[in-house]
Amino acid sequence: MALTGADGAGKSTVAAELVRTLGLPASYLYMGVNLETSRVVLPSTWLVLTVKRLRGGRPDLAPHGPSTGSGIPSSRRRRALSTLKQSLRIGNLVAEEWFRQALVHRSHRRGEIVVCDRHFYADYLAHDVADRAGKPWPVRVHGYLLDRWYPRPDVVIALEAPPEVLLARKGEGTVESLRRRQEEYRLLRPEVRRYATVDATRPLPEVVSAAAEIVREHAAQR
Repeated sequence: MALTGADGAGKSTVAAELVRTLGLPASYLYMGVNLETSRVVLPSTWLVLTVKRLRGGRPDLAPHGPSTGSGIPSSRRRRALSTLKQSLRIGNLVAEEWFRQALVHRSHRRGEIVVCDRHFYADYLAHDVADRAGKPWPVRVHGYLLDRWYPRPDVVIALEAPPEVLLARKGEGTVESLRRRQEEYRLLRPEVRRYATVDATRPLPEVVSAAAEIVREHAAQR
């Protein structure tokens, strides 16, 4: 299962409490691009993080996005170099995605429910999967691999709250960007077996209890 939600929704806190109180064999796994939140990463990913830190960049694997880059490089050589760098970053991202999925598989073989804090398919659905036409070829390849081959979570629980509340909690982004992110996560609804929303403005024990009920119900039906 995966917990999704815009920044400030409480995904990490709820995921940790869910594993602790679920009453079923369960383990926690971070499935996002922020490397400082990851407990285990590939050596190549650790190298990317180190280089980005030294350059003053954000400690994540995000290889592209509306806030990165300064336009299309003017010369053919610079365009080729830009494409190469993007290919390497996305190649490492794909490797990291499948490494985390291997950890999911290992936990499944132990009979555990894997509580994923975020999920790569969810995070990239709106930009690399559903809207990859016209994007650079490394982005299109990434979207294709996620769309055709990457396993989707059985259950997605979206933690939702008014964007004003989310902004006040964490102070990152804007009201509009947080609202847009919540709308992007809703694209998951037809893509997974079970999609449910939980009001993240409720007290933490109530949020955890509601999420646990959804997980137990789904587990009982399998």
